[in-house]
Amino acid sequence: MCSTKCHSLFLNTPKPNPFPLINLKQMTHTILSVPPNSPPVTELHVINMIRHDPNTSRSLAYFMSLASSTIFNHTPLTYQAMIKTLCRSFQLDTAQYLVQQMRLEKISCTEDTMISLIQAYSQTGSVMQALKTFYRANELGCSLTVRLYNHLFDALLKENRFSMIGPLYSDMKKDGIEPNVYTFNILIKALCTNNRVEAALKLLEEMPKKGALPDEVSLTTVVSSLCRMGRISEAKDLLVILPPQVSCYNALIHGLCGSFRMKEVFEMFDKMSERGLVPNLITYTTIIGAFCNAGDLAMACALLGQMLVRGLCPNIHTYTSLLKGFLEKGRVDDALHMWDWMVQERCTPNIIAYNVLIQGLCSNGIVQKAVPLLKRMEREGIHPNVRTYSILINGFSKVRDVHGARNVWHMMGRNGCKPNVVAYTCMVDAYCKSEMFDDAYDMIMTMKMEQNCQPSTVLYNTLIKGLCENRQAGRAIRLLAEMRRSGCILSTRTYNILLDGFFKEGEHREAFKLFNEMLDSNSEMDTVTFNTVVHGLCALGFVQRALALLGKMIVNGLRPDSLTFHSIVHSYCKDNNVRMAAHILGAMGARDVAAYTVLISGLCGVNRLDCATVYLLKMWHEGIIPNYTTWSTLVRAVFVKFGRLGSIQLVQDLLDEFG
Repeated sequence: MCSTKCHSLFLNTPKPNPFPLINLKQMTHTILSVPPNSPPVTELHVINMIRHDPNTSRSLAYFMSLASSTIFNHTPLTYQAMIKTLCRSFQLDTAQYLVQQMRLEKISCTEDTMISLIQAYSQTGSVMQALKTFYRANELGCSLTVRLYNHLFDALLKENRFSMIGPLYSDMKKDGIEPNVYTFNILIKALCTNNRVEAALKLLEEMPKKGALPDEVSLTTVVSSLCRMGRISEAKDLLVILPPQVSCYNALIHGLCGSFRMKEVFEMFDKMSERGLVPNLITYTTIIGAFCNAGDLAMACALLGQMLVRGLCPNIHTYTSLLKGFLEKGRVDDALHMWDWMVQERCTPNIIAYNVLIQGLCSNGIVQKAVPLLKRMEREGIHPNVRTYSILINGFSKVRDVHGARNVWHMMGRNGCKPNVVAYTCMVDAYCKSEMFDDAYDMIMTMKMEQNCQPSTVLYNTLIKGLCENRQAGRAIRLLAEMRRSGCILSTRTYNILLDGFFKEGEHREAFKLFNEMLDSNSEMDTVTFNTVVHGLCALGFVQRALALLGKMIVNGLRPDSLTFHSIVHSYCKDNNVRMAAHILGAMGARDVAAYTVLISGLCGVNRLDCATVYLLKMWHEGIIPNYTTWSTLVRAVFVKFGRLGSIQLVQDLLDEFG
C-alpha cells in the first residue's frame, strides 16, 4: 500500500474548512420527514428524493429521519447521494460526519463518494484535506483505483503541488494500479507546467508501452510547452512524427504568432492541408489576433473574410481582437461598426469585450461615450467589475475631469464593487492631475485604515509624481518614511521622480543628498537616474563630475543614450570647447545619426554654425544620412543667424551640396 514517505505529505496543518458543522441532533423534521408507520421505501426512491430536492438542508433532514426510523436502512448508494449533495453545496464538515457514520455502521464507501469529497476539497483550496481523505480510502472500505488517483493528481496540479505528484505516482505503481491516458495527461501537464518538457517527452514514449496511446490532450500539451519555451523547431519536428491533430498545429501556430513569424504560420497552413486537416475557428482567431496586435488590420480583415467564406462564424475572441485592433489605431467608428455587427450576429458580448471597448473609447479621449455602456451592461445582465470602473476612472483622469472620476468611484461603491489597489491608484492620479493633493493623501489613508487594503509602490509613486510636477518635491520626499512603514519598496522610479523634481525646482543640494543616499544603500539605478544627475551637474557647470559619473554608469553595465551625450556635449559647446565635445562623442563610439545631431544641436545652440556645417559634412562622408531632426536644427539656426532673406541662399547651397 501507500508508502510512509507519501503519507507524510499530508501531515502539514490543513487549511481551515470555511463551512461550519451542522448540528444534526438539533435539526427538526420537515415536510419530507418520514411519518410513523409509513410503508417501506426503496433505495431508488430515497436516492431520487435526495438528488431532486434543491434544498440541501431539507434533503439532509429527510436522510436523517430515515436513519432514525425502522423502515429503511441506508445503503452505500444512499450515503453516496447525500454526500454528493453536501459536497455540491460545500458542507464538507457534515459530509465527513456522514463518512464517519458509514465507517461505524460498516457500510463501504463507494469510489464516487470519495471522488466527490476530493473534488469538493480541491474546489475550496483544501488539497491537504483531499489527500487525507484519499489515504482513508481503505479504512472506509473503498479500494484505491486509477480514477481516485487521477482526481487526486488533478487536485494537486491545480494548487501547483508538483513535488507531491511524483511520490504519489510511485505509490500508484507500487500498488499495482496501471495508469491510463488521463493519468498520463495530468502528469504531462504537471511536468510541462514545471518546465520539465524532457520528462514529458519521455512519458509520451512510455504511454504506448502501458497500453495508453497519446491523445489530442497529451500531444497538444507538449507542443504548447515547447513553443512557450521558444523551442519552435523541436515542436515542428514533433508534429511531423505525431498523428495529425488540428489542436497541435494550433498550438504551434500560437507559438509562432507570439513572435510574429507569420511566414512560418502560413507554411503551417499548407502543412495542415497536406495532412488532410482543415484550419478551424481557433486557428483563424489566433492569426487574426496576431495581426491585430501588430497593427496590420488589413490582413486581419482579409483573414476574417476567408474565414467567413469557409463557413466559420467568428466568436467573441475573434471580435474582441478586431475591436482592440481598431481602437488602438484610433479607428473608433470601425470599432463601433464591428460591435454592432457582433451583436447582430447574436454573439453576446462578455465582460472582457465591454472592457476592451470602454478602454478603447477612453484611450481615444471619448470617455463620455464610454459611461453609458455601464447601464447597457447592467441591462444585459453583465456586472461591471473593478477593472471596468478603473478604466473609466483612469479615462476621466487623463482628461483631467476629477468630477467624472468621482462619480464613477461612487457608482462603483453603490453597485457593491470593492475597489482594489489599481482603482485607488487611478483615483489618486485623478486627484493629482487636478492638484487636489490632500484628497489624494486622504484616499490612501482611507484605503489603509478603513478598507484594509495595502497601498503599493506604484500608488505612492503616483502621488509623489503629482507633487513633484507641481514643484512640491519637499512634501513628496516626506512620503518615503511612510512608504517604508507600509512595507512598500522604494523603487528606482521613486528616486528618479524625486531627483527630477528637486533639479527642476533648483534644489540641487537636496537632489545630490538623495543621490548619495541611493549610492550608500546600493539602490538600483538605471539610465534615467544617471541622465537626471548628469544633466543636473552639467547645468551647474560641473562637467568633469558629470564625466566621472558617466564612467560609473558604464561600469554599472548601463549604456549611455542620446540624452546622456546631449547634456555633456551641450555643456562643452556652451564653454566653446567644441574639440572636447567631439572627442567625447568619438571616445564613446557614438558615430550614428543621433550622436551627430546632438553635437550639431549643441553647436547651433552656441551660435557655432560654421562648426555645425563641418560636422554635417563629416557625417555625410562617413555614410551617415542626416534625418529630419538634423536638418530642422541646422535650418532653424541658419534662419536665426541670417534672417529670412539672407538665409535662403545658404540653405539652397546646403541642399545642393547634399543632393
